[in-house]
Amino acid sequence: MDDMLEDIVELCFEEELLKADGFDGAIIGIEQKDMRLIYSVSKCLDILREDMSDEEALEHFTYNVSGSYVGEKTPIWCWDCF
Repeated sequence: MDDMLEDIVELCFEEELLKADGFDGAIIGIEQKDMRLIYSVSKCLDILREDMSDEEALEHFTYNVSGSYVGEKTPIWCWDCF
């Protein structure tokens, strides 16, 4: 588990946190009001680029990851790459 995620889980052990599979290394924080994880889009894209081209990674991320609503605990995507 990534250090940032470990710290968050330790601080929020009573909360149910919704994680995006495969993107633990892209977590940059937590929104405290609704207890939603915050992910760095640039870090998510870096993770996807390990197996995809730049274009494929951006398309996959916008359609399959950030474009998905999975309820009140849907993660927050910080578009820090543009």
